[in-house]
Amino acid sequence: MPPYEAISDLPKPVREDLPADAQQIYREAFNSAWQRYSDPRRRRGASRDEAAHRIAWSAVKDAYERRQDRWVRKARSLREEGVGPVRS
Repeated sequence: MPPYEAISDLPKPVREDLPADAQQIYREAFNSAWQRYSDPRRRRGASRDEAAHRIAWSAVKDAYERRQDRWVRKARSLREEGVGPVRS
């Protein structure tokens, strides 16, 4: 069973601060990291919880950026999205 089965299970600061899509990114990344880093040898001294939270925030920051007091989705180029060069 993953630690966060639903958005409502996320920590209050995450639910209150992040947009809905970013909350989903956080939840999926946390749960994936929770499973992946069950072995303490893979965590480089961090607790399982700490490692999963760090990875979840990193996933959010990959797609969103903080602007003043809110999180907004980053604009990405087609190349960053893996589409490749745009030809005219």
